[in-house]
Amino acid sequence: MSTTVLSLAETRDFLDREFPQMQAGGRAYHLEAVAPLGARMRLEAHERFLRPGATVSGPAMMALADYALYAAILANIGPVALAVTTSLNFNFLRKPASGDLLAEARLLKLGRRLVVGEVLITAAGSDDLVCHATGTYSIPPR
Repeated sequence: MSTTVLSLAETRDFLDREFPQMQAGGRAYHLEAVAPLGARMRLEAHERFLRPGATVSGPAMMALADYALYAAILANIGPVALAVTTSLNFNFLRKPASGDLLAEARLLKLGRRLVVGEVLITAAGSDDLVCHATGTYSIPPR
């Protein structure tokens, strides 16, 4: 695959229209890029994502990984709102600082009914992984 089905702007528009709740309390998730079999999303540092110890919480990283993977899938198959997560696995590798996080999502298998991907999360400005996630999505018949 040499191009995406949806452009960056089309993917952003779809996410904003279909999932406005992800931005409740102020825009924090920023889809920065889509690519064949991939996407990059930034989680902007907000107080609501921090836990004691001034670090980004595990649930915030989990949401970021799931959302980035979903964006990568949409960009590569088109606007399928009912694509659903069937499994997610997280490995928290180190404590991130309280700044922005970057999620690089990569699709490992893009089938007609199942998509398998991974997400690498780093603190902005660092190459050190803070979280590694894998996930599977079910794609409804079209």
